[in-house]
Amino acid sequence: MNEIWLAMNVAYETALGLMPALAPLVLMWAVMMVINRKKLKRVKPATLAAVAVLVALVAVVALPSLTQSSLADMTDGVDWASLLGQAAGLGLAAGLLIWPVLAMRQR
Repeated sequence: MNEIWLAMNVAYETALGLMPALAPLVLMWAVMMVINRKKLKRVKPATLAAVAVLVALVAVVALPSLTQSSLADMTDGVDWASLLGQAAGLGLAAGLLIWPVLAMRQR
């Protein structure tokens, strides 16, 4: 149970450190969503899912190397849960960020 709280604390502290970069990104995303609100429904959910899955798969392979580790070092269930959770989060974020961009491309 302590690992879960530790992971949540690390995510929170990381987000606080990234707040100067995240705030303008979220603001820009919200503006793009409002501008393209009529076109958002035209984007196929399968396209967004494909982007999210692709980013998540790349993240599963890339994330361990960012900590100078490898997939062979993943020995515990908590390690795998953390890796898969981070990859899923990155995939979801990529899908949400690319959604208004794909909507702008619709005619």
